[in-house]
Amino acid sequence: MCDVLPFPLARRVGKIRDVASKLVAKTTERSADYYFSQVSEALVAQLSKIGIPDHEQDEQIGAFWSAVNQEVARLSYRGTGSHDPRGAA
Repeated sequence: MCDVLPFPLARRVGKIRDVASKLVAKTTERSADYYFSQVSEALVAQLSKIGIPDHEQDEQIGAFWSAVNQEVARLSYRGTGSHDPRGAA
């Protein structure tokens, strides 16, 4: 018997950036929630298909969403205007 070690979801930078940018673009909380559930279901299906146990799926998906939230925060910060540390003087 062998163990399957998937590439950590929280290290899939391209996927994280893609999901974060799509979340930021959602105009309502309802559409963001729906997108969140769709992505989560797809990730569960992928991990289940390769035989990852449920407890590890939860850890992987939790770490993925944490990374997505960090990217959303980064995107939101970047979009708030000037970041000149000298202020608006």
